[in-house]
Amino acid sequence: MATSKEYLNYVLEQLQGIEDIAYRRMMGEYVLYYKGKVFGGIYDNRLLIKPTQSAKKLLPNALYDIPYAGAKEMIMLDCSDNKGFLIDLLDAMETELPAPKPKKKKNVNLNLK
Repeated sequence: MATSKEYLNYVLEQLQGIEDIAYRRMMGEYVLYYKGKVFGGIYDNRLLIKPTQSAKKLLPNALYDIPYAGAKEMIMLDCSDNKGFLIDLLDAMETELPAPKPKKKKNVNLNLK
């Protein structure tokens, strides 16, 4: 089951006002970015975030689930929590998130003879 546009809009509304939030649609689901780094995603109408040490510390009783078969477990987050908490959570996680991988340049071989 793919994520509904309504649920995406709901999550984005909860994250509104937090700077540097972006998303990318991938195979019916959505990957979420904070300051250019992947922090989680929306899968089957569930907001899941990476289980960084900071996230585990701030959410000690969190439920875990997998976004899709074969994936690693992620923390299920109820984004209706207060916005101040979401900002604090993302700020704490940001330093632990891996930097985006540099994009490879495509080699274009033009045989102009």
